[in-house]
Amino acid sequence: MIKKALLMALALVALLPALAQGQNQQERQYLMYGVMFYNLENLFDTINNNGVYDKEFSPQGARQWNGTKYWQKEHNMAYAISQMTVKGSPADGPVIIGVSEIENITVLEDLVRQPEIKDRHYRIVHHDGPDRRGVDVGLLYNPRFFKVLNVTNQRINKYLPDYPDFRSRDQLTVTGMLAGEKVSVIVNHWPSRLGGEEQSSYLREAAGRMARETMDSLLRDDPNQGIIFMGDLNDDPQNKSCSEALGAKKEIKDCTEPGSCFNPWWNILNRGIGTLGYRGNWNLFDQIVFTDYFLRHYDSKDKPTLTFSRAEVLNRKFLRSSEGDRQGYPLRTFSGGVFLNGYSDHFPTMIYLVKEIK
Repeated sequence: MIKKALLMALALVALLPALAQGQNQQERQYLMYGVMFYNLENLFDTINNNGVYDKEFSPQGARQWNGTKYWQKEHNMAYAISQMTVKGSPADGPVIIGVSEIENITVLEDLVRQPEIKDRHYRIVHHDGPDRRGVDVGLLYNPRFFKVLNVTNQRINKYLPDYPDFRSRDQLTVTGMLAGEKVSVIVNHWPSRLGGEEQSSYLREAAGRMARETMDSLLRDDPNQGIIFMGDLNDDPQNKSCSEALGAKKEIKDCTEPGSCFNPWWNILNRGIGTLGYRGNWNLFDQIVFTDYFLRHYDSKDKPTLTFSRAEVLNRKFLRSSEGDRQGYPLRTFSGGVFLNGYSDHFPTMIYLVKEIK
């Protein structure tokens, strides 16, 4: 009897490490952080201060862009952002939002003060660029979770020596601390396909080289940081500007070199999911790619640092047209010169980063 009890005690002692490990596995907790990009589609104020390019978005312009339409647009964009919640996040929504097609810092100040998102206390990083239409990129961030350390801007002209007078949106680079880790966020709006996709491809390839050189420079300064690149690229993941100039890979397994980039949108587009569409064809111009820093623990149960979880096109039902030949496509602000009181001609995109709570 004593021998049997002793054997049972020894067996229990042997099981204790396994039981403790199981308990630790059950008690693991994680936080999720959303990083979003959104083309706000011509978020202009009503003041004509840019000549012919700005007149369109003024009360006297073709769109009769008055205070009523402007504030409705601000409300719509704030509502859209407010609906992009992140399950398991310590924040109400995305902690970082890159934006494009905004006229100036004033329209972003009006945006973050809208009732739908004012309690998030988003702060703004913005820079006036040389774009002929007067639109820029910007960054909204929740200061509770992202602390800005440094801001720089890059201009594409350096990469277009034969076109020194070319004017486009400047690239915005913001370095900060996200969940206790150093992360640089690069926001872009690459040159359009005006004149044809192939004919204008060299412009976006130059933008891709600029972005890649910016990443390399950041990593030379500090190789122990993560880099997130986002923007309306006016190209799809498989185009040369993204796949070659930027060097964003289709598969995680190919991101073996330090500083290599993964593009999760390539396979998403291959499934027929995009951010803007025309006549039955989808494009996925609104991309968020990132360096291998966020893939180090992708296949592990342990997530001690920020780790990529998934990517999503936020094609919510309220953002989609419900009728006509654009049914299912983004519900835009105007169509054929008619005010639709919509949101944007692009769907927003988001990546989710997970980190274990210690």
